[in-house]
Amino acid sequence: MPRCAWAGTDPLMVAYHDEEWGVPVHDDQKLFEFLVLDAFQAGLSWRTILHKRENFRAAFDGFDAKRIAGYGERERQRLLADAGIVRNRLKVDATIGNARVLLRLLDEHGSFDAWIWQFTDGRTLQNSWASVDMIPARTTESDAMSKALKAEGFRFVGSTICYAFMQAAGMVNDHETSCFRYTEVAEAPAG
Repeated sequence: MPRCAWAGTDPLMVAYHDEEWGVPVHDDQKLFEFLVLDAFQAGLSWRTILHKRENFRAAFDGFDAKRIAGYGERERQRLLADAGIVRNRLKVDATIGNARVLLRLLDEHGSFDAWIWQFTDGRTLQNSWASVDMIPARTTESDAMSKALKAEGFRFVGSTICYAFMQAAGMVNDHETSCFRYTEVAEAPAG
């Protein structure tokens, strides 16, 4: 079956491409997971992060924002010593801080899902890229998302990170038009 070129032949990458990437996500915890993982990806390959994903889940209590928001210095040091994840002090600190901001957003808006999907008017933007080379690294929507997230107090949420998040969370369909998933994702229920 024809797939997006970036999926390659790595079994984990292929499974992620075939089962998750571009499928609309409306679960707050899963959205937070993608935000965390995309922040950790900055400067690294998605393959690296994907291969450490289960370690991230274990290290960050299943991406439970309430638990992460309560992390203190002991948990921070544990994370910085964990070879199973990316041990970047700025990214670890940002994740803890972002969990605290997320909890505030949840109190104010009821759900992260409703808040974050406003940047695509609650729908998946359907693109039609013939090749991976055509896919942008950022868009006006990811610029707006980044600006709004930063204004709320989130860190490691630049426009490129936000666009990768939008792709992962199904806010945009960036499967190549020749990919077997392009039509499947385009026809998937909105959530």
